[in-house]
Amino acid sequence: MKPQLILLGAPGTGKGTQAKKIVENLGYSHVSTGDLLRNEIAKDSELGKKVKGIIDRGDLVNDQVVLELLNANCDIENSAYIFDGFPRNIEQAQLLEEHVLKGADSKAIYFNIDLEVLVERISNRRIAPKSGEIYNLLSRPPKVEGKCDVSGEDLIHRKDDNAETVRNRLEVFKNTIAPILDYYESKGVLVSIDASRSADEVYGLVVEAVNK
Repeated sequence: MKPQLILLGAPGTGKGTQAKKIVENLGYSHVSTGDLLRNEIAKDSELGKKVKGIIDRGDLVNDQVVLELLNANCDIENSAYIFDGFPRNIEQAQLLEEHVLKGADSKAIYFNIDLEVLVERISNRRIAPKSGEIYNLLSRPPKVEGKCDVSGEDLIHRKDDNAETVRNRLEVFKNTIAPILDYYESKGVLVSIDASRSADEVYGLVVEAVNK
């Protein structure tokens, strides 16, 4: 049985790109809490009604509801999952282990990168909203300036992808990630990967971590 994967890393480290490759090539399912919330509401299940009520009141979905959601949608004993975007703090990491993974074999993969490199990477990011393609003016520019290679649509530069906003986001990330890394290291399941390398090289390191 493949280990359950917990992907950790700042925004822009390439977790999404790698998750896509892992799903396509290694037979994993990608768990996005946002997608699960939307699906549960669309199903109009009891849990979906509860979630909709919370959102309609303008409240944030708390950790206990997220755990309920994960348990309702994940068959940990028989399937392999990528957890991306949860946990975001040490309390969530402990809750995920205690209530969802329950001792199942797992690996926490940390996409490690110098934060200044990340600022440069994110501020040069351009997105195609319809096709979902992501470009980088430095490492993966579009063939035609400002246009998506796949759909031909105009690329957008998100407002929050400017250097100052990115630095602020990364500062918050730095303050919350250290205890999470310590937690997974103490469990002996942490693998740190150099995320500044090419996407193919990073994927090779991910495969190595999964198979080790």
